[in-house]
Amino acid sequence: MGYIDQVTKDLYQYLPPLTRQDDFDAFWAATLQQAQDVPLLPERTLIDYPSKHVRVYDISYNGMDETRIRGWLIVPAFADQTTYPCLIHYHGFTASRGEPSELMQWAMMGMAVLSVDCRDQGGATGNSAAYSHGFLANVASKGVHNKWEYYYRYVYMDCLKAIDFACAQPEINPDQIIIEGGSQGGAIGMAVAALDDRPKLVMVDVPSNSNLVCRIEGSHGAFGAVTEYLKRHPEQTDLVMDNLSYFDTMNLADRITCPVLASVALKDETCPAQMYFATYNRITSDKEMVIYPFNGHEGGGAKQTEVKLRYLANQCPQWF
Repeated sequence: MGYIDQVTKDLYQYLPPLTRQDDFDAFWAATLQQAQDVPLLPERTLIDYPSKHVRVYDISYNGMDETRIRGWLIVPAFADQTTYPCLIHYHGFTASRGEPSELMQWAMMGMAVLSVDCRDQGGATGNSAAYSHGFLANVASKGVHNKWEYYYRYVYMDCLKAIDFACAQPEINPDQIIIEGGSQGGAIGMAVAALDDRPKLVMVDVPSNSNLVCRIEGSHGAFGAVTEYLKRHPEQTDLVMDNLSYFDTMNLADRITCPVLASVALKDETCPAQMYFATYNRITSDKEMVIYPFNGHEGGGAKQTEVKLRYLANQCPQWF
């Protein structure tokens, strides 16, 4: 047995008890319907981009509550095709849709690329949602007192509606949707793939939002804000843990039907590898895991990007 097999063998057996509530399915059915009822109202504006090999659009659409979600749409201009596969990128915590240049490796594969903001973080997207209670430190604790107001309820639906935007574009083949993201973006990828059957492939790195009770107990990463919140409001502990269970990807994992490529890093203290395995071990569709034994939350970086490019080429050779 090699080193990585030896140090990870217990991870593949890790199955903490699910925390799914009795009304879990009803909650998500109501949430999906509420998001669907909001008109998308998509907009896109071609920008003057220095490369003639792509067309870059500044885009926006209505999220779950009519918050305008901002993003980039990149369409290849070097390939003579009527429609293209589309990779939808979800960013990490406190980041944004990024700059178009950060997404060009996907466009060079011959895909359209859609990258969208998470509301209330580092991008150009605000937040129209109303909250009936305060929060601490960061948005991961926003609305924890009420599952219907919780921050990630809005974010998961905003990002699911990104698929609606992609499928509405004339250059995009709606049967060739790929999801990609890291950390928070990996958590969103897991949630979207569980709640929507349009993604045909998901690639996630060092994913967040898994095994949330343990994340809070260890004050890991963004969910340290929930730990701090519960220090101030210990009487809400059971309420908050129950509310967060709806957004824990381990409770959603068995709904994923498309292939999944995941990666974790064993020195990651922000999104510890073991906590993601609580989700990964419950995925029943085709799946692959890449382990970086000495990396932290940066994960595999450019090396993992190369893995993902090759994975795409092998999984969907007819698309490229």
